[in-house]
Amino acid sequence: MTVGVLALQGSFNEHIAALRRLGVTGLEIRRAEQLQSIAALIIPGGESTTMAKLAECHNMFPALRKFVKMGKPVWGTCAGLIFLANKAIGQKAGGQELVGGLDCTVHRNFFGSQIQSFEADLSIPHLADKEGGPSNFRGIFIRAPAILEVGPEVEVLAEVSVPSNKATNSNSSECSQELNKVIVAVKQGNLLGTAFHPELTADTRWHSYFLKMVSEVGEATSSVVTASGDSSAPGEHKYDLPIFLP
Repeated sequence: MTVGVLALQGSFNEHIAALRRLGVTGLEIRRAEQLQSIAALIIPGGESTTMAKLAECHNMFPALRKFVKMGKPVWGTCAGLIFLANKAIGQKAGGQELVGGLDCTVHRNFFGSQIQSFEADLSIPHLADKEGGPSNFRGIFIRAPAILEVGPEVEVLAEVSVPSNKATNSNSSECSQELNKVIVAVKQGNLLGTAFHPELTADTRWHSYFLKMVSEVGEATSSVVTASGDSSAPGEHKYDLPIFLP
């Protein structure tokens, strides 16, 4: 299995390292034609406006949209989630181009600036049921977005409580409702989105979950997809030393 990681900017190296711990090859993707050689794609966290400008400069948006429409599995983390959303608010003047596909509305930088980054324990019953391990996940939110609305076909996988000083979101005139919780992880068909950074932890369950999505797509198209080199038993996960230390 070869999984591509969009490597224009952001935490692509950390995703590739997490895939390597699961015995899967991660390929850095910087050109549209490289998408033809991969089974799935991860769009990492980073600075979404910068990533969008670089993707536009390399004329990657048409190829990325085609990749999504073909039903290939795509996972967006943080900035990658913004890329996959059908609608994004709270953007800089002029906005940014989106890939789309996820029927949701994402608020860019919902939780504030870089210094307001935080960690939170997330309840993840669906992921724990599929991948084993504890029923919570320590999410790392760095200048993070939040999902404000989802369509009927979107499955909510995790939510986080909104800090009291953010309960009334005044960062954008497009969003004025009072919120106690916001959605931070969703799945819709072959698309996965997380507002936090699983690649910065030692817990590989989100990556394993995504790889199983890739395998299911391969089986549906009569192509057997296996993760070569992974000696872990089913449901067992490798926990290396964390990449991120608070």
